[in-house]
Amino acid sequence: MPSLISRGASRIRRDPRILKLPPYLSLLCILVGVVWLFLLPKNEYSRRTYISENALLPGQVHTYFGGSDQNVFRAYKHEVNALVHQSNIEINDKLESILKGLGLKVGRQNFTYHSAGHVYSGENTYAILQAPRGDATEAIVLVAAWKNAKGELNRNGVALLLTLARYFKRWSLWSKDIIFLLTPDSIAGPQAWVDAYHDAHDSSRVDSLPLKSGALQGAVAIDYVREDRFESVHIVYDGINGQLPNLDLINSVVNIAGGQMGMGTGLQEMWRHDDKYPDRLRTMLRGMLKQGLGLASGPHSSFIPYHVDAVTLQPFGNGWQDEMAMGRVIEGTFRSLNNLLEHLHQSFFFYLLMHPHRFVSIGTYLPSAMLVAANFTIMAIALWLKSGQPGLTSTSGKAENKKSDDEKSDSKTSSQTVERDLFLPLGFVTGCQFLSVVPLYLFNNAPDGMLTLAFITFAALNTILPHLSSHLLTKYYTPTIQQYQLIKSFSLLLLGMFLSSLATLNFSLALLVGLLACPLTFMQPWPRSPVMRGICMLLLDAVAPTSVLVAGAVYWDVSLGTVLREAAFAWDVSGMYSPVVVWCVWWPAWLAGSVTVLGKPPPTPSSGPKRKGEKKAEGVEGKPVSK
Repeated sequence: MPSLISRGASRIRRDPRILKLPPYLSLLCILVGVVWLFLLPKNEYSRRTYISENALLPGQVHTYFGGSDQNVFRAYKHEVNALVHQSNIEINDKLESILKGLGLKVGRQNFTYHSAGHVYSGENTYAILQAPRGDATEAIVLVAAWKNAKGELNRNGVALLLTLARYFKRWSLWSKDIIFLLTPDSIAGPQAWVDAYHDAHDSSRVDSLPLKSGALQGAVAIDYVREDRFESVHIVYDGINGQLPNLDLINSVVNIAGGQMGMGTGLQEMWRHDDKYPDRLRTMLRGMLKQGLGLASGPHSSFIPYHVDAVTLQPFGNGWQDEMAMGRVIEGTFRSLNNLLEHLHQSFFFYLLMHPHRFVSIGTYLPSAMLVAANFTIMAIALWLKSGQPGLTSTSGKAENKKSDDEKSDSKTSSQTVERDLFLPLGFVTGCQFLSVVPLYLFNNAPDGMLTLAFITFAALNTILPHLSSHLLTKYYTPTIQQYQLIKSFSLLLLGMFLSSLATLNFSLALLVGLLACPLTFMQPWPRSPVMRGICMLLLDAVAPTSVLVAGAVYWDVSLGTVLREAAFAWDVSGMYSPVVVWCVWWPAWLAGSVTVLGKPPPTPSSGPKRKGEKKAEGVEGKPVSK
């Protein structure tokens, strides 16, 4: 019986009909992955947020910020308004005198970054409030940038920080040091300060800090540019490279603002949210898009890579809340962080938020990206198996059917393996990977004035490159159908491996790239069908990295130069790795797929003129199989 089972399994494994299933399995993986994603906002697949760290006790204390502190705020705002047209050094001179007048230790730090031919320089000012009940081993940071991420003047934010510094100094309940950080901008300044605080800075670009405190336990940034009263608080939590703060910090702010202050909260610029499926889906997709891009969204983003949980708070809407209410939200948040006995760790670091009170954890949403990545691996393995099988004509099939002896049948099926010619496929795929360094270096090092021209030139060459590569391969090497199968197999195998690994770090980026690269799974040579070859190339050109980048710039109504400059700045300053995924993972796979479509393999012996009652041997994709 075991021998019969073994022979039956061997016969099934070598049955060429089995290799017709992988394309359908790949398509099924893609469809299930997409459907899975769109099911997440439903109540059955998401759950309500909750506080995991009981020591936080958000909203359990009475806040006292207000009353006479409003007069102090107005006085500081008058001081800030007088500094609007002054230089960074003059502004810091005044801010230093104010902070020293409060009895705080003050430090200053210079930084200079170079990116895309521009120089980003400035000086940070910060002050440390030593905890009366602490031993300087832990600290919390309050940040206010002079200009927010959109370049708007953050007058109320800076004035509110100064007011809270004066207010916190009067209290003796702090068990952690409080650091008040004032930066000239929202990205480079905080990044320079955090790098230097953890001694991870480049001393040629960033100065060391003259003063330090203990390990940073959390950070809150104030982005308060509006002058009128507001209704709700917008929580910005996206970090660099899709990293997120501990969910307990966001839940604490939501609890304090909504439960204690009576104000609403918003996420992902959803100014109106009815907690129904469409708004949940829109919020989730916006968060995924920002996470996939990996850009810094505020001063808080620089803290998250160092495992410092941080958020930025922005007022929005028209209501009756004023700057004192905003200050009480920050006071309540700092009082909660002050209660921590250890670093935030019990809640989630990987999640998708679709409402301030609704989220999906990584165990629920991860299969969506994994299924999309798995479709590439399935097809790669199928092509590898197919490349080792010779063409099976109907004549050979009839011959097998006529044999009644099992040993003779096993002997024939075991001989159905051909040697694979690996040199050309491996060399070509390796060459594509090395060639990807060119756009990665070009767009991260070209000067600003040349970025748009460089991109247009590369996009034009990118359209020609597959045709040129295919022509050279056909002229000098004449690849067989087996070699094209192996080129596609190795390319898809690398793509699936990279994306499945990336999904655990940046789910959104892995899913976005995987969905855009899905057409590569079904590409094949069309040597006798110029129409199908042209249609496939049009589809691939439409989903090429360069085309997607142009489409994104048009959709958001920004220039190509701005997009490339921001990407280069994020690469040089924040350490964003999205360009590596685009140019070194996605683009080589696209190039290999395009060359496969344009391939013109020579006809195999079994693909000659058909005799009556005989069919050509076909593989998994309907093309002749090389012997």
